[in-house]
Amino acid sequence: MGGAFVAAAVLARLGNRIGLPTIPLFILAGILLGPHTPGYVLVDDPHELEMLSTLGLVLLLFYLGLEFHVGDLKAGGRKMALAGGIYLVLNVGAGLGFGFALGWGTSEALVLAGVLGISSSAIVTKTLVDLGRLGNAETKPILGIIVVDDIFLALYLAALQPVLTGADEAGTALLQIAKAFAFLLVLGLAARFGNRVINRLFATRDNELLVISFLGAAVLVAGVAEEFGVADAIGAFMVGLMLGNTASGDRIRELVHPLRDAFGAIFFFGFGLSIDPGDLPTVLVPVLLAVALTLAMNVLSGVCTARIYAFGARPAANVATTLLARGEFSLILAAMAAAAGLDDRLAPFIAGYVLILAVLSPLLTGQTSRIPASPSTTKEPPSDTAPTSAASQESSGNGTASDRPSYAEPPA
Repeated sequence: MGGAFVAAAVLARLGNRIGLPTIPLFILAGILLGPHTPGYVLVDDPHELEMLSTLGLVLLLFYLGLEFHVGDLKAGGRKMALAGGIYLVLNVGAGLGFGFALGWGTSEALVLAGVLGISSSAIVTKTLVDLGRLGNAETKPILGIIVVDDIFLALYLAALQPVLTGADEAGTALLQIAKAFAFLLVLGLAARFGNRVINRLFATRDNELLVISFLGAAVLVAGVAEEFGVADAIGAFMVGLMLGNTASGDRIRELVHPLRDAFGAIFFFGFGLSIDPGDLPTVLVPVLLAVALTLAMNVLSGVCTARIYAFGARPAANVATTLLARGEFSLILAAMAAAAGLDDRLAPFIAGYVLILAVLSPLLTGQTSRIPASPSTTKEPPSDTAPTSAASQESSGNGTASDRPSYAEPPA
């Protein structure tokens, strides 16, 4: 674990000197020091860091929930649902068509639909934080699309599991979907109507107690979510959504920063450990075709989102490039495919596809600031996308990693 932190820090420092984002460098550190590349092997088995990697994902999504307020859902729910629905139709539909075109099988095509269709919440969150774009007008729609994606993913995984395992009864699939939906509904109702009770539970002036409380809540609910067939990251996101609206919300955002950054680095490092570069040449052509298809669908989705919110060219490019990344959920699907004994080409395909987009998305997103700002991008954002948190109000529009928002301690 110590070697992982040091390796990630060294590469990130080198990358900062030449203007590279940290995410691909953390992944590169994992690849270079993993069991699949020659030279020194820091971690023989990627599963040794699995729990720490999961904690990194949970904290990244917990922070995302802190930035996304219930008021945003009430004010702009229809637009967010429309933008998220368009994103899913374009990307999942393209992924399904691409899967059938490859001719690897029906189950394989269903897996590829999810791999190509769902963006990486962890990479999107980290990219927005690193570039200081939490206060941008287009950030709320980006987070809204992520929420729609994650809700779809929970139901999609519940439906896909019995298909891959060969369950004959449709009732099995329906039961899993119902459990997942019921759990999300309970969390949503708690976020909507339980603010007063939650505020009392987390009302403390002691930072130590507050850290233990919110960390325990996020991890516990994430674990319970998995038991109900919902991705653990979505459970953590919902906890962040609840706590972000409490009186302690700003303090929690400040206190979670070092935890989020440290374990987020381990998540991406662990992601790199799972990639075997030697398998990539066998599926290079399909991978490149899938990357080109995903890029085209994201550009089209960015244009549609800009039309819905009356954004200009730069916000449209930000939407398209930020959501381009694929990551943790694609790897979950790869593990499910391997356990189900599907085509052996799926694992290296998913690894290569995810690796390219995980690197390409932060790099392209960092370049969108060069696009001239149209008059619409300099106006006040619409009411349903207006930043509502201290983090959003204090973050810059197109900053760098050094422009991360800071939060003031509220008066006693």
